[in-house]
Order: sequence, then C-alpha cells, then structure tokens
Amino acid sequence: MPDVREADTFAALEKREWVKASLAKSYAQVFAKAADMVVPSLVEAVGAGPETEALDLCCGHGNVAAGLVKAGARVTGLDFSPAMLEMARAALPEAQFVEGDAMALDFDDQSFDAVTIGFGIPHVPDPPKVIAEARRVLRPGGRLAFSVWCGPGVDTALGYVFGAIGQYGAPDIALPPGPGANDYADPALAFPVLDEAGFAEFHQFVVASEWQVNDPGAPYDFFLEGTARGGALLRPQPSENASAIRAAVVSKVLEKHGAGPEWTVPIPAMVTAAVAV
Repeated sequence: MPDVREADTFAALEKREWVKASLAKSYAQVFAKAADMVVPSLVEAVGAGPETEALDLCCGHGNVAAGLVKAGARVTGLDFSPAMLEMARAALPEAQFVEGDAMALDFDDQSFDAVTIGFGIPHVPDPPKVIAEARRVLRPGGRLAFSVWCGPGVDTALGYVFGAIGQYGAPDIALPPGPGANDYADPALAFPVLDEAGFAEFHQFVVASEWQVNDPGAPYDFFLEGTARGGALLRPQPSENASAIRAAVVSKVLEKHGAGPEWTVPIPAMVTAAVAV
C-alpha cells in the first residue's frame, strides 16, 4: 500500500512521524551517534561561550543544546515534537525547551547572539522561512550555523540506503512533495537564501561523521527505525522489497568497507555558517 495518502502533505508526514516516542528514541539512541559528532562544529561555528544567548532550533533530544550549555551559553531549544522535547528536558534541565514552529518563532526581534539548527532544515516545509526567522531573532553580528547530511554524490550511508530504495522499493510508495533531504548542502541553493535573509560571511565545511557497526545492514535498520523520511519509505514496503533493500545495503557496505566483522560507515555532514548583518 502507498506510504502517503493523496491528501497528506510533507508537514503532516513530519509531524505524524516525529510524535512517535519510539521513533524519537531510536533516533536519539542510535542514528544520532553520527549527529553527535557534528555538535562541536556547530557550537564552534556560532562562537558560543559564557553569556551567549543561544537558540537551538529543531532541537530534537537536545544534543546540540548540550554542546552549547557545555560552552557556557544560556540556551533555549525549540522543536515541534513533544516526544523529542520530553527527552531534551530530562537530559538537560539547565536549558529551556519550548514547543513551537521554527517557521514562525514566538521570540522578539534581536533576542539571541547565536542560532543553531542541527539537521532540522530538511524537516521543515519552507527552509527559507526558518532562515529568515533565525535572522529576525538574531542581533546584528550574531551567528547562525546549521547542518544537513551530505548528498549521495559523496560516499555516505544515506546514499547506500536511498539508492537501494530507488532500485528495489515498491514504486507506489512515495513521499509527498517537500524539500530535498540534502538541498542545503549545496551552496548554490543555501547561499542565496542566506543573502536574501540578511546574512553575510557564509561558508560551508564538511564534518566526517560516521557510524561504528557490527552488522553491515545496520544503516538500513537505523533509517527504518529512527527517521521520518527514510522510515516512511521503508516501513510500508512489502516483505520481499524490504529484504531486497536491506540486502542491497549489506552488499554496498561490504563492497565499500570490507568484510568486517566491524565496519566504519560514513554519513558525512555539511555545516553552513553565516553572520547576521
């Protein structure tokens, strides 16, 4: 059966998936082991330190917020997922976490010195609105940094999994129209949006994040159990398609990274940083 009904939207899909506590916990406990490796780069890119007023948008379970707190910042985290916010509040009581919409922030203009967005950009229907809102709440000279996973043009587990879905997935299972998962890794798209929103000094750099696994099919499992976009494509697959997709991921990991018994599977990230003018 198709994954999404005709009436569904990208926003509805994201909210429906991330409200699930099991999905949020799987992401936080397993998938985010790679995302955690990007946290120090985001914290450094915004120059967080003592007395910095920092806003962590799409904060999830609070891993970037934790890095900001460790640097001495006063941190507010925002997310639309109550399941994620519950984990964030439990893990980091010294930060403030609020439920909200990253495209329509309930904060005054020029309230913050730094804004971070750890892998949240692909999960919002209108990324330029988020970037414009980040600029609105930043003071002049404040810094923005956000991360997205690199696209399949580089060696990445994301390419292994989505390539296998494209080859072996049931053709009637599709996502609703929405932003591409890797769009903002492309400076040709990201930099004009930043410029239009009122940022300057934008630049990008790659962080070599990865998973350490003892099962070559683990990347399939991570996307199945701990992501909205990938999981929405994988969970409805008929058993024969699911088996073929997982087998293709196994084959790719073995081809790229040897016979094991343990594998280092890359899932690199692109960090984009800019300064509010």
